[in-house]
Amino acid sequence: MNIHSPALTDLSETALRDRIAHHLTYTMGKDQAHASIYDWRMAVSHTIRDLIVEPWFAATRKTYDAQGKRVYYLSMEFLIGRILEDAIINLGLHDKVDAVLRAEGISFANVIEDEPDAALGNGGLGRLAACFLESMSTLGCPAFGCGIRYEHGLFRQRFEGGRQVETPEDWLNQPHPWEFERPEARYTIPFKGHVELRDGKAVWHAGETVYARAYDTPVVGWQGGWANTLRLWGAHPTEVFDLDRFNAGDHTAAAEPEALARTLSRVLYPEDGTESGKELRLKQEFFLTSAALQDILRRFLSEYDDLALLPDKVAIQMNDTHPALAGPELIRLLVDQHGLDWAQAKDIACRCLNYTNHPLLPEALERWSTWLMGRALPRHMQIIEQIDADHAAATGCAPDLRIVWQDQVHMGPLAFVMAGHVNGVSALHTGLMRDTVFAALDRLYPGRILNQTNGVTPRRWIRLSNPVLSGVITDTIGAGWEADLDRLADLRNHAGDASVIAAIRDAKRANKVAFSNWAKGHMGLDLNPDALFDVQIKRIHEYKRQLMNIFDVIARWHAIRQNPQAAWVPRVKVFGGKAAPGYHTAKSIIRLINDVAEVVNNDPVTGDLLRVVYPANYNVSMAQRLIPMADLSEQISTAGKEASGTGNMKFAMNGALTIGTLDGANVEIRGHVGADNFFLFGMTAKEVQVRYQNPQHAREAILASKSLQEVLQLIVEGRFNPQDPTRYHALVDQTWNHDPFLVASDYESYRKAQAQVDSAFADPDHWHRLALHNIAGSGYFSSDRTIRGYMAEVWAAQSLL
Repeated sequence: MNIHSPALTDLSETALRDRIAHHLTYTMGKDQAHASIYDWRMAVSHTIRDLIVEPWFAATRKTYDAQGKRVYYLSMEFLIGRILEDAIINLGLHDKVDAVLRAEGISFANVIEDEPDAALGNGGLGRLAACFLESMSTLGCPAFGCGIRYEHGLFRQRFEGGRQVETPEDWLNQPHPWEFERPEARYTIPFKGHVELRDGKAVWHAGETVYARAYDTPVVGWQGGWANTLRLWGAHPTEVFDLDRFNAGDHTAAAEPEALARTLSRVLYPEDGTESGKELRLKQEFFLTSAALQDILRRFLSEYDDLALLPDKVAIQMNDTHPALAGPELIRLLVDQHGLDWAQAKDIACRCLNYTNHPLLPEALERWSTWLMGRALPRHMQIIEQIDADHAAATGCAPDLRIVWQDQVHMGPLAFVMAGHVNGVSALHTGLMRDTVFAALDRLYPGRILNQTNGVTPRRWIRLSNPVLSGVITDTIGAGWEADLDRLADLRNHAGDASVIAAIRDAKRANKVAFSNWAKGHMGLDLNPDALFDVQIKRIHEYKRQLMNIFDVIARWHAIRQNPQAAWVPRVKVFGGKAAPGYHTAKSIIRLINDVAEVVNNDPVTGDLLRVVYPANYNVSMAQRLIPMADLSEQISTAGKEASGTGNMKFAMNGALTIGTLDGANVEIRGHVGADNFFLFGMTAKEVQVRYQNPQHAREAILASKSLQEVLQLIVEGRFNPQDPTRYHALVDQTWNHDPFLVASDYESYRKAQAQVDSAFADPDHWHRLALHNIAGSGYFSSDRTIRGYMAEVWAAQSLL
């Protein structure tokens, strides 16, 4: 179906040039002779935003006219990355914009690179939300993304002496051309205070208030046929400035209300090792949830006067437990502000709300002390206790299945009990939800759990990120696959075509050359583009097992040094990712990687046979640089720990082969691309649970592996940090005596799989034929397929295209 906006189809290069020149002059106040790359980027951005506004307004009008259901996707993260090129691609204007800029002597690439990544997320959770919002626009599903407009995001990462150092992101230090500030869309968010009973009704007297102000960014779908809204909330003071304090000479205190309010939307995931940090996180989550729900009810009541219709017109998706306060807050608004009785309000809330679970690690399911909840949100503590009482009365559940238990509010059970549907994000993950973390709740609420395997948008992750491969795909199977990714399966018909295999090989090498040039310019590293590029990019966490990967690097380095004349397959090992500021073990792993890189990259014996690359500040734009050039995708988490993963999907789409465990969506990827095209290793989730029963599992595994013993000895004797040889003794001790994520137990299996990788890569035609099968089998992992599943099975929402 061709849904391309007619206005875009008819837009000539001349008209586009005139629009850009207009914004250069009248928006940026510059003439062409004196305009900087920043000026050109802003002029192009405003021009493209203008072109998005028409389908955005049209979509809004059509949504109101249809009087159907809107979807509201609540997420603490929307890792949208750079917007400009994505919008240009979706509008079909890449070649025209490039031509206009070239005619003016301006590099399109330099303009794109000038845009900062929006610092609105951390990892897979936020990138998933961004992919989903783009797919909802592509499919014409009326939707809002609801998040927080973080001024400084998570943090900007740099390395000093190999250590991770965190500094604030500064993406909003310059004007953000994509957003529309909505000062009229402002809601009061209450905190603290006390609750009194007045005429049998609860009245909350807030002790603190802030305003939530809306900032809207249109998100356009493929071919410009529909645009939805990413509505981000910024915190502002209800009392801007205390003039009496200022005039009394207390100048700092006079500005205190504004500073305290802005704290709510400054930083994503503030460190919560202190009580004040915990309170800030809880207040952030409520800030987002309350602002979104007040906005939802305002919009609904502008069209309808019967709140009983709310579940027919509104579907709210809670992305993880961060927005789990949506249940209590929606009940509060319906009961306290709109006069509904408890039973009706709770029923409406349960029929509007749905919950996506991500973590299987029990410690990752949020919980708050009843003291903190009662202090920060006293009315909500009352409502949560009533929800919990209803839950216990209806199910007769044991105390450990209560929402409030052992002086803590358990947000996973709260989200589960208040949701109409609870979904996992891969087939394995959903099964494990039923068997482990939510096993008892599944028995109490049968049929509530269902699966929606994650996906990613092919527009950004193939078409934009990998134009060379995109051209090969189009030349081979024809145009239009970007909106119908199942068509990639047609590539299988060309697996025996030497010219297609050669084209895939050439596309991969071109991307590796581009990255090698970047690494030389930005990191001073000389890389061999004919080496195997082996990539692991994700949040640094013990269960993701970057530690096992760097152990393999050390073993490989040691083996090459012992026999440098052997027929080694050259490797470039690439890492990327950030560790939470307070996660000391993860930060120690980062430093170990960098210390090993320093030794390996300066070793004349190993030379080009082994390089280790760890670019700082991994983000969406860095991923777009790394994924297209990867030969091998490291998806090596402990089986049963990863919910799904989406990086694994992006790598497969771009022709990387996977070395991985049967964890998360790896299981489904292996099924779709073919077992022969996937390097499997390690224990299954069930075998992992059995292994944990052996208290000596770590020591036994190490004693059975000469290679791992040598690796640990090299680390403990300070080979990679001679100036501080005890630096990693704690890591080594943990590996010997605890090894909570079974690195030692899976190590030998991992090494054997890596040997199979070397053998396969030694035959280039064979390797790139395997790559073709990975691309061909990845069509299932489009986020368009995922969103169609949500629309049909969770939201009961209809496309308006």
